[in-house]
Amino acid sequence: MSSRPKFGATDAGLLLMALIWGVNYSVVKTGIRTLEPIAFNGLRVTLAASVLAVLSVVIRKHPWPARRDVGHLLLLGLIGNGLYQMFFILGMARTRAGIAALIVAAGPAYVAIISHLMGRERLPGRAWAGIALQLLGVACVVGSTQGLEADNSAMLGALYIACGSLMWALFSVLLQPYTQRAHPVHLSAITMASGATFLLALASPALRALDLSTVKPVEWGAVAYAGLGALVVAYLLFYRGVRVLGPTRTAMYGNLQPIIALAVAWLMLSERPTGWQLLGAALIMGGLLLSRSTSSRPVPTLVTPPTGIRT
Repeated sequence: MSSRPKFGATDAGLLLMALIWGVNYSVVKTGIRTLEPIAFNGLRVTLAASVLAVLSVVIRKHPWPARRDVGHLLLLGLIGNGLYQMFFILGMARTRAGIAALIVAAGPAYVAIISHLMGRERLPGRAWAGIALQLLGVACVVGSTQGLEADNSAMLGALYIACGSLMWALFSVLLQPYTQRAHPVHLSAITMASGATFLLALASPALRALDLSTVKPVEWGAVAYAGLGALVVAYLLFYRGVRVLGPTRTAMYGNLQPIIALAVAWLMLSERPTGWQLLGAALIMGGLLLSRSTSSRPVPTLVTPPTGIRT
């Protein structure tokens, strides 16, 4: 009988992963205060794609996916790293960092629903109860935005974030078969490449108009953190956790993200959470715990990163 695994280097790495993703919401808000959001997004995703491309070449001992798989992964990248990131940055430009983090935290509910509809996973009643709690929590969070901005831009931003979460959930479910036969760095590099191409095309007018002399070091730092930290370092830490500790224990660390994000946004951006947002956070976290305490029957097991990885 194997003994219970002790806290080790992999667990420490997953704590770092949760911290990186939790802080990233406030970092992105800081970066887009002066940088055009679309330009910021194009720069940080392109930076991540470039680094992942280099890493995918370095790991020569792992073969590349088949040519047909590469084509499919490029198409999936348009959903998971193109449309998702577009909706994410449009939402971040209009709503609070803490609100965005809470809506993204409910992403596993969307994954479960889509997976069930596509016949990939059979969910027991307790799991559906957890999903209902998460969706109710999202409704509380989105509804709380109505009084934050006079022009209702905060609610529009929350809806953009929710649309992005749906895009990532669809991407996660469709990506599942490829996770069984390709190295995670190759998956990341290929899907990030097509997403970056899409985002660069969107950002090209803003980038051409950008006066680099007006970009402050703090904005460049935000681009580097949001690109290298959130999309490369944290992503690789997650996959190490899945390989060493398994997806369930790894996901438990991912659930720390919204808590960290709310605290950091309060400290960095003076975003004091409202009562409705705290209620929404409690419902979302409670729903996550309830869903994860049940035993679903996946066909086959779905192993994808928690939605906070795409921030």
